[in-house]
Amino acid sequence: MREKSSNCSTRERGVLDYDDSLPDIKAGTADDREAMRRLGKEQLFKRNFTSVPILGFAVILMGTWEVLLGTVAFGLGNGGTAGLIYVFIGAWFGFTLVSASMAELASSCPTSGGQYHWVSEYAPAKFQKQASYFIGWVSFLGYQIGVTLGPFLSATMVQGLVVLNYPSYEYKRWHGTLIAMLMTIFGSLFNIYLASFLPIVETISLFLHFAGWIGILVPLWVLAPRTPGTQVWTNFSDAGWGNNGVASLIGMITVVGAFVGGDAPAHMAEEVRDASKLVPRAMLWTIWVNGAMGLVMLITFCYTVGDLDAALTSPTGYPIIEVFHQATKSVGATTALTSILVVLAILNNITSVAGTSRQLFAFARDRGVPGHSWLSKVRPGYDVPINAIIISACISSIFHCINIGSAIAFNILMSAGSAACLASYLVCIGCITWRRFRHQPLLEGRFNMGRMGLIVNVLALAFLVLALVFAFFPPAPHPPPITMNWAIAIFAAVLGIAGIYYFVKGRHEYDGPVAYVRKTV
Repeated sequence: MREKSSNCSTRERGVLDYDDSLPDIKAGTADDREAMRRLGKEQLFKRNFTSVPILGFAVILMGTWEVLLGTVAFGLGNGGTAGLIYVFIGAWFGFTLVSASMAELASSCPTSGGQYHWVSEYAPAKFQKQASYFIGWVSFLGYQIGVTLGPFLSATMVQGLVVLNYPSYEYKRWHGTLIAMLMTIFGSLFNIYLASFLPIVETISLFLHFAGWIGILVPLWVLAPRTPGTQVWTNFSDAGWGNNGVASLIGMITVVGAFVGGDAPAHMAEEVRDASKLVPRAMLWTIWVNGAMGLVMLITFCYTVGDLDAALTSPTGYPIIEVFHQATKSVGATTALTSILVVLAILNNITSVAGTSRQLFAFARDRGVPGHSWLSKVRPGYDVPINAIIISACISSIFHCINIGSAIAFNILMSAGSAACLASYLVCIGCITWRRFRHQPLLEGRFNMGRMGLIVNVLALAFLVLALVFAFFPPAPHPPPITMNWAIAIFAAVLGIAGIYYFVKGRHEYDGPVAYVRKTV
């Protein structure tokens, strides 16, 4: 049994004993109180998320069918319709294994820290400090890029609608950047001043997620031209790799981007009532529901894409807008259907800001980043980490500016976000797999896979390794430097910055969450 670090008290490190006098909205259930006691954390947030709001939070943040429609172009160029569908089915199965593995971790350690905390709990003792530290940085990179994607999609779709409605409009990337910044500011202000309404918004988001799905499917089924089934299921596209399978796997980044974020409920665990039960349940239901909806939408899109070349070269920048226009023959109807995606992208951004800020807050609470005392502050009366929200918004705005200089660089940054999430999943699942291989006891949780756990973990790791490798591939063989996938360089740069900070200051301040726990197995 490991005890708290003897060289500092939890109060000295800014992590306080749980207060039994907390009001019920903060105290949560007996299991919530026991979890916070064991973790040695102070309950700062209101536990106002119940089963439906946390499910809505997870579903809209992952937004599988929405992301697919917004990013499908790359997959069509690498894999084609057949490759996209088959890879999607395989990835859905793989991410189900990943979600089950992380749901087990979230049940035993229901904390906003998520992956870096799980690594700290399960990694070998001599590596837990360094491993959890670097995974904390990697996880933040993944979520910070993710919180940039929602405003970018909504902003550029608005630009696409302007092109559709006013063909004389000259498309400028800086226009989209300014709109994206406006969306980012809106999401941040909502999370600061209207945070108490977040559970209601997530419930509404869940309803709109389903309503929007039906609202787009029905017009496509009824109005759009049909592509022959043999073409849909057998048409592969190869960008020059000489093998349809390889091309499809390279196009997998489209599908991966639609499935990352399955850990999102874990980062809101300290605001969920009965978190050890509802958080893993939300994670599992999210992958099942979004996977099914995404598959139906993807197959529908492939059957109704019509003129594929026209869709890929649409002046709006989005194949789905051209597909809507081909189906409805109406600018007004196309605008209405695309507006559904814009609204859902805005809701996704509000949700992403909440998840990203909680993750940054938790990492700062454990002294893992510069300015941790300021970033981990929760101002009285707000019950949200305002400073973490502000910094996240500033970083997103900087990322948006990259699009002004180079759309290629911005797209590479987005793919680096998916790779960062995959890497964080890989390491935390790898740690619990290591414990299982060594027959070491695991922390008890209300969701436990028992004997199946090792099989599920190993298969999840195999899938993540495959997905991570192809996430760094270029879009075509022998690319010129300007179109090379430099995501690995971004990934390495962040690790380099984290390493420098760790060597200079972090190693003296960061002990890892396990240093504060009251007891473990």
